[in-house]
Amino acid sequence: MKSAFLFPGQGSQKAGMLHDLPQHASILKTLLEANEVLDQDVLLWDTEEALQSTVAVQVTLLTAEVATARALMSEGATPDMVAGHSVGSFSAAVIAGVLNFKDALLLVKKRGELMESAYPHGYGMGVVLGLNERTLLPIIEEISTSTHPVFLANVNAPDQITIAGMLSAIENVFEIARRKGARKAHFLNVSVPSHCALLQFVSDALEKAFEEISFHEPRIPYAGNRTARALSKARAIREDLALSISNPVRWYDATSVLFELGARLYVEMSPGSVLTELARSAFTDARSLSVSEYGLQTASILIQREKARSV
Repeated sequence: MKSAFLFPGQGSQKAGMLHDLPQHASILKTLLEANEVLDQDVLLWDTEEALQSTVAVQVTLLTAEVATARALMSEGATPDMVAGHSVGSFSAAVIAGVLNFKDALLLVKKRGELMESAYPHGYGMGVVLGLNERTLLPIIEEISTSTHPVFLANVNAPDQITIAGMLSAIENVFEIARRKGARKAHFLNVSVPSHCALLQFVSDALEKAFEEISFHEPRIPYAGNRTARALSKARAIREDLALSISNPVRWYDATSVLFELGARLYVEMSPGSVLTELARSAFTDARSLSVSEYGLQTASILIQREKARSV
């Protein structure tokens, strides 16, 4: 049975998430690496106060996810493929061997800084449950204008879609979506309109920054955010990392591609279990688990046990 490591994005963070990681040699080594790059103790970045910053959220997520994956791999629990949601895609790229951790940290820090400075107020994201893309997209197009923009952002499941843009425009989409039968529509605790054309300048800046970074051919398949295809070339992954912030994340399609490639065990790295729940709902013939819920050792045993069955 093949396993896929999943790396969550912004929204999965919680105060103390780095402090909650197990005392494992690979995790401690990763934390020390982060300290050297940041020239500061990364454990200061996961307080409730610090996590009000998009920069701190993205840096600590990357650190926690890479540390967790490295710990599993050091125990012999290795992935056959990877996928990361939004900033989690940088963690996936590290574990696939495309980026080294140091470069990923600096890029994610820059990404967070650019996003944080983009829209200081009046913008954000929301989620609509119970409508598919075919029904929701015409509503978005009806509401969106140049002065009150709103866009499709993430397709996390066929009936779970996030939108991004001006808060007033998002609320207008909510009103119509509820009348069209949406089960739920609410704002997310995100102050940046991610994964839409409003952040094209972030994509442009990342592409320029990538010119100074070495990208390597992946050791394992990487499922892209923007195209939802299994990418096996460094150039394609580099493009995905740059462009996904200004384009919708096709998460459901990306994890479906992994299922088609044989993934029957989805393992979500710490912190969080959002991606685990999405995989459980979407792929009833597969098993999904969160390292945060199962614990590092139990997750490692289950991964290795499932791999042994396919040999």
